[in-house]
Amino acid sequence: MDFVFIPVLFIGIVILISSIFIVKQQTAAVIERFGKFHSIRQSGLKFKIPLVDKIAGKLSLKIQQLDVIVETKTLDDVFVRLKVSVQYRVLSQKVYDAFYKLDYPHEQITSYVFDVVRAEVPKMKLDDVFVKKDDIALAVKAELNDAMLEYGFDIIKTLVTDIDPDAQVKAAMNRINAAEREKTAAQYEGDAQRILIVEKAKAEAESKRLQGQGIADQRREIARGLEESVEVLNRVGINSQEASALIVVTQHYDTLQSIGEETNSNLILLPNSPQAGSDMLNNMVASFTASNQIGEAMKNAKKKKDDNLE
Repeated sequence: MDFVFIPVLFIGIVILISSIFIVKQQTAAVIERFGKFHSIRQSGLKFKIPLVDKIAGKLSLKIQQLDVIVETKTLDDVFVRLKVSVQYRVLSQKVYDAFYKLDYPHEQITSYVFDVVRAEVPKMKLDDVFVKKDDIALAVKAELNDAMLEYGFDIIKTLVTDIDPDAQVKAAMNRINAAEREKTAAQYEGDAQRILIVEKAKAEAESKRLQGQGIADQRREIARGLEESVEVLNRVGINSQEASALIVVTQHYDTLQSIGEETNSNLILLPNSPQAGSDMLNNMVASFTASNQIGEAMKNAKKKKDDNLE
């Protein structure tokens, strides 16, 4: 009897172990009985009838992500590759539909992504694809939600995670960007140069004005000094002509002394004879006398002409 009991006990243990199974958290197990759908078991320790029930499959209820790479053409005839990430999950109340209605849900989702992207992107220029990538993602999500909800899949979010134009197009875009930046830099440099030129011109004009004012003040003071010198000499009995000669000679020798103090000077003052001051004065007096005579002659001629007209 003991030999018969041991095999029976062993078979019983095997049957008991085969009737127990564990379903992990966020997972659903589909049970079939004699090849027909029987039930859906959620997470925990579960039992089934050995040799009658079997686990047809398990579906994860976690959020999953599918990355789809689509190559298409834009409105301005640029080929571009887009990476679209689709986040989805199986609805716990629609595990039956998700398991039995679709054999390959990934292929189904990929087909819808290709269809929507290749319908939306050809309507946009390349620059607009970068700017409106969220609009593309929303269009994909709307299309997928309408199509996949019937099969028990909930589309959580879609993202356009990468936009990759042709290498030559990217190089051209980089050149355009660099050229724009160089143009802007050149404009700023030109403005700065113009400001420097204007400010320099203003500074030079102010310098010339101050220099002219200084020269005028200097000449005015020289004239005032000469006038005072002549008055002083007149008071001691020296007439104006003699005083002017004395002043000219004095300035002449002051100039010679100033030149002689410069050891490295190559300046030569001509004429440099002792009578040079007297000659310059005589020439000045002769010039003044001639000018006065010409002025008087012109005045007399005009007066005579006016008298004849009367």
